[in-house]
Amino acid sequence: MTYGEVSAARKEIGSGLLFHGLQKGVRIGLYLINRPEWLIVDHACSAYSYISVPLYDTLGPDAVKYVVNHAEIEAIFCIPQTLNTLLSFISEIPSVHLIVVVGGKDEHLPSLPSTSGVKLISYLQLQSQGCSSPQPFCPPKPEDIATICYTSGTTGTPKGVVLTHGNLISNVAGFSLMVQFYPSDIYMSYLPLAHIYERANQIVSVYYGVAVGFYQGDNLKLMDDLAVLKPTIFPSVPRLYNRIYSGITNAVKASGTLREKLFTAAYNSKKQAIVSGQTPSKMWDRLVFNKIRERLGGRVRFMGSGASPLSPDVMDFLKVCFGCQVMEGYGMTETSCIISAIDKGDNLSGHVGSPNPACEIKLVDVPEMNYTSEDQPHPRGEICVRGPIVFQGYYKNEVQTREVIDGDGWLHTGDIGLWLPGGRLKIIDRKKNIFKLAQGEYVAPEKIENVYAKCKFVLQCFIYGDSFNSCLVAIVAVDPDVLKDWAASQGIKFEDLEQLCNDLRARAAVLAEMNAVGEEGQLRGFEYAKAVTLMPEPFSVENGLLTPTFKIKRPQAKERFAKAISNMYAELATSDQIPQKTSNL
Repeated sequence: MTYGEVSAARKEIGSGLLFHGLQKGVRIGLYLINRPEWLIVDHACSAYSYISVPLYDTLGPDAVKYVVNHAEIEAIFCIPQTLNTLLSFISEIPSVHLIVVVGGKDEHLPSLPSTSGVKLISYLQLQSQGCSSPQPFCPPKPEDIATICYTSGTTGTPKGVVLTHGNLISNVAGFSLMVQFYPSDIYMSYLPLAHIYERANQIVSVYYGVAVGFYQGDNLKLMDDLAVLKPTIFPSVPRLYNRIYSGITNAVKASGTLREKLFTAAYNSKKQAIVSGQTPSKMWDRLVFNKIRERLGGRVRFMGSGASPLSPDVMDFLKVCFGCQVMEGYGMTETSCIISAIDKGDNLSGHVGSPNPACEIKLVDVPEMNYTSEDQPHPRGEICVRGPIVFQGYYKNEVQTREVIDGDGWLHTGDIGLWLPGGRLKIIDRKKNIFKLAQGEYVAPEKIENVYAKCKFVLQCFIYGDSFNSCLVAIVAVDPDVLKDWAASQGIKFEDLEQLCNDLRARAAVLAEMNAVGEEGQLRGFEYAKAVTLMPEPFSVENGLLTPTFKIKRPQAKERFAKAISNMYAELATSDQIPQKTSNL
């Protein structure tokens, strides 16, 4: 579709919504995966001053129902698969009057009783109705709400982040000073449009007139899609880049000594040239790296990374193997996306760049964690952001809004950062005991520990995870009597409790029991510990692992169990079954 054709479709969809009596400022739900219609509807919402509200499945149908009711959504665009979810609780979402099915045919749509008060039509029918009764645009003002993005949160219900048109345009305007795209570029859309990272990428793509291609909807077929589309711009997240890294390095190791030596020589030579600001020899591309570039279609000139930290080793690896600009950014939904990003030409890895020109950043002392602006060699503190990119607040939640935005308009991110030379920002910690896994899910460890405390083997539990790994691991201080009784019932001989704790059969039994308890406690998939290490000695005030109020001292526990944590992630890495399509990288 050309930009002209998309513009016409935008007008038809917006006019169709007006045809059904939907007034300016009404909330419109988008309950579908990435596809052209998602963007067309979103642009129609902008052109006619509707408020778009993305809905997504990862949090389950209850969260979707909550968001629909909380935002008082009046119309929902869905696909046949998500339609079934909506119909399962249609009587519990009274604000909805219109459901539009994308990719569904009118004759195949179920009929709803007239008493439901909901019209169910196809996308094509809505487009046809708008085409028959075109209406002029009703453009928004900068301060009008553009979208309400609900974030998963860690406890309780999802929070609705209110973003205006001014917020989104400010963020992208700042970003446009850091990158340069062209109408000849092709962008690959597969990251969830329900998240701000992909939304911002799409806005900047339209600003530059970039062509956008959409994946089939199956992550396992992503490599096939890349081979066909041959994009020049490839956004991703560390989780996928880590798989690309391990896929290539494993393939190199399996290719034989001679090829491995050739790759190492090529890699070291090209990396040295990049770091020193020189132009690498084209010979290495012809011999080694062009084959690797073909995995992403062969034309990628820009790679973006966001959502969680990218390890410096992987970033350098991508620069060398794909021979393109790799930009890592840091942001959040509450700042309309980008807070900072690495500048073009900056060859230093291990940081998140300089501030988006559309905001200010300051670091605020956190004395209870010993982070201050006086720290040497680098000032440290909580990252705070101010400017036109900062959101308006959480929808219908003034209390939580005031918790994060202070009286001077500074948004307190909860991330701890330090300033490196040259105005570079590096993220080093979280202020609260909340962390983000590699795939972007937020985890509240205390909540999970409270669930696992119900497991018969568990005396105490320390849950650990970080932004470089996609799963959690657990350190468990065992109940000695329960574990010894279990061993006796299994006929397992042991000299002492420490030996029993190291027995793989004991670890497996405890993890299985924890899984069962986790299921009863309704933990979400990413909240389950995937490995466990058993400790014979309980956590105590005396051994420095508990506070006087018996809370786990997390930094100390992390340090004490660093080797066990590292071993668990190493074991998981060797046993992890990466889907075949991805491992081909």
